[in-house]
Amino acid sequence: MLNIGILKQGIVIDHIKVGGAMKIYTYLDLENLDCSVAIIKNARSNKMGRKDIIKIEGTLNGINIDILGVLDHKITINIIDNGEIIEKKNPKLPDYVDNVLKCKNPRCITSVENVPHSFKLTDREKGTYRCIYCEQSSK
Repeated sequence: MLNIGILKQGIVIDHIKVGGAMKIYTYLDLENLDCSVAIIKNARSNKMGRKDIIKIEGTLNGINIDILGVLDHKITINIIDNGEIIEKKNPKLPDYVDNVLKCKNPRCITSVENVPHSFKLTDREKGTYRCIYCEQSSK
């Protein structure tokens, strides 16, 4: 059995879709932070079957929690203090996001011009975003 130590202070990003932890890790630029980070991939879950989890020691000041929902809209963010969960957050999907997702359409203006990768939410339930320039889906 895998045993990851208890956090005294930090953040646990839970209920990440399997394989999604590295996307969040990269977006948050966690490799450049001076703190301990644990990534648990393929953990057993009663709710999801399998899931990924990220444990971060310390705080993430200035991070917009809702932006993390764009990467995986079903995650739960637990704020830990003195070894206890003091707050649980579920991100709400913003209507528009810039430079979080990248347009996959090679013919989109974002591929040839220096313009922001801007997406608008088109299906809140599925967490689907579409490029505002070419309507390409983010999924």
